[in-house]
Amino acid sequence: MKFLDQLAAAEQRNASMLCVGLDPEPARFPDAMRNDTQRIFDFCAQIVDATADLAISFKPQIAYFAAHRAEDQLEKLMAHMRRNAPHVPVILDAKRGDIGATAEQYAVEAFERYGADAVTLSPFMGFDSVQPYLRRHDKGVFLLCRTSNPGGDDFQSRRLADLPNHPRLFEHIAQLAQGPWNLNGQLGLVVGATYPAEIERVRSLAPHVPLLIPGVGAQGGNALATVRAGWRGGPDAQGVMRSTGPIVVNSSRAVLYASAGPDFADSARRVAEQTRDLLQAARA
Repeated sequence: MKFLDQLAAAEQRNASMLCVGLDPEPARFPDAMRNDTQRIFDFCAQIVDATADLAISFKPQIAYFAAHRAEDQLEKLMAHMRRNAPHVPVILDAKRGDIGATAEQYAVEAFERYGADAVTLSPFMGFDSVQPYLRRHDKGVFLLCRTSNPGGDDFQSRRLADLPNHPRLFEHIAQLAQGPWNLNGQLGLVVGATYPAEIERVRSLAPHVPLLIPGVGAQGGNALATVRAGWRGGPDAQGVMRSTGPIVVNSSRAVLYASAGPDFADSARRVAEQTRDLLQAARA
C-alpha cells in the first residue's frame, strides 16, 4: 500500500488527524524509568500501544534516539509498531538534506534500516536531494516548508525576486510540491501550527498534498485554527467525511508527558483522545 493510501485508511479507521510524536527524553520519564536510557523502547512502546487506535500516524524523532545511542531501540520500536499497529503509518522525523550517494544512503537508513513509511526532508539543496527518496514509490516524503520556529522567518518568508510575482520561499516550495517535484504523488509539506495564516496560504497553493503540522499542544498552536486553515474535504456519497487535503497534526510532549506516574500510558491516551476529538470537531 502506498503511503497516501495508508494515511487515508488510518484517518478513516481511527477517525483521526492526530499524529503522536515520539520524542523520548529520559529525564522526563515516569519515576520508575527516569534517566534510564535503556528504557526508551519500553516507554515509547507503551505510548504506542495506548494510542494505536487514536492516531493517524506516529512520528519518532531520530535525534532523541541517537543522542542516547539508542538507534537499536528505535529499530526495535519500528518493528513493534509494524507488528502491533500495522494500520498506523510511521513518519521518521529526520529532516535529512543532502545530494547524490549520500542522499541515497539516508534513504536506505529511513526506509530499509528503520522501515519508515515516510520521512521528513529539507529541500534546501534542491530536487536532486529529494529524488533518491522518490524512487521508492510506496513511500512518502514531507518537505520542510513553513516551520513552527520563529527563526523560520530568516529564510522561509523571504521573497524570490527572480521568479514571477516574487513568491516567498515557502510559497515556492509549496508550488513545487504540488507540481513538478511530485512525480508519483508522494510529497507532503511541513507547516507549523503556530502560523495558521501560512497554513491556509500553503493549502491554497497545494490543495491536495498532505500537510504535517507540528506545534499543537506544548508549542502553543491552536487546534481549531489549524484544522480550519489546512483540512479540506467533505462527505462522500454515503455521508462519510473524507479529506481531499489531508492533515497530520502532531502533538508530542503534551501526550508523552501527561503524567509522571505509573499511569503515564493511560494519561497519554486520555490526552491523545481529547486532542483527536478536538481536531475532528474542528472540521465542522
